[in-house]
Amino acid sequence: MAPLQYHSYYPLCCSTEPKEAMASNCFFTFFCVAVLNILLLISITKTSTSAAAAAPPHEFKVGGTHGWHRLDQNHTHFYTLWASRRTFRVGDSLRFEYKNDSVVVVEKWAYYHCNSSNPISVFNDGNTLITLEKSGPIFFISGDPDHCRDGQRLFIDVLQLHPGGGSHNSPPVVPDPPQPDSPGPSPLPNSGIKIFSNSLFSVSMAASTAAAFLLFMIA
Repeated sequence: MAPLQYHSYYPLCCSTEPKEAMASNCFFTFFCVAVLNILLLISITKTSTSAAAAAPPHEFKVGGTHGWHRLDQNHTHFYTLWASRRTFRVGDSLRFEYKNDSVVVVEKWAYYHCNSSNPISVFNDGNTLITLEKSGPIFFISGDPDHCRDGQRLFIDVLQLHPGGGSHNSPPVVPDPPQPDSPGPSPLPNSGIKIFSNSLFSVSMAASTAAAFLLFMIA
């Protein structure tokens, strides 16, 4: 009776070839996977950057549902808090809605002294839309000095259009308290890209690990 023949199973690159050939094949596989990972990560980075750059400008309604108005003594920091919870970039705009009042764009000194005698711009149409055309601080006050001293003034720091280009630290965006029966928050515009990027990165890392394991097995 002929002796039984036993065949061992090897992975694709680790068959019955000589050890030197198996090592060469596995190294080539690992090299191809590494190059593919690099190209994949470069593609993901370009896609994410393009999506961020293509984000449309945002229109902020100053004060939210409260609009632009004189504050009482218990809420004198209302507009300061409102601005601190948002990030403003070049291209965004501010909408001021008010009655029997005005919006005055002033310098820093006039902002702290509620002085509108030498304004940069004055608006009193009741529904003012101001586009943020350059980065840096911008100061707004009410044209009524008493309203201004009661807290009706706004300071914002406008950031560059593309994130990462300057030394500004963007404050966290905190939404206004939800109104009754209001719909839930919508997903962030780039959340799908981030999830897709993370998935591809996980797959590429798994492929690299598998190739390294094959090299280890035949070494």
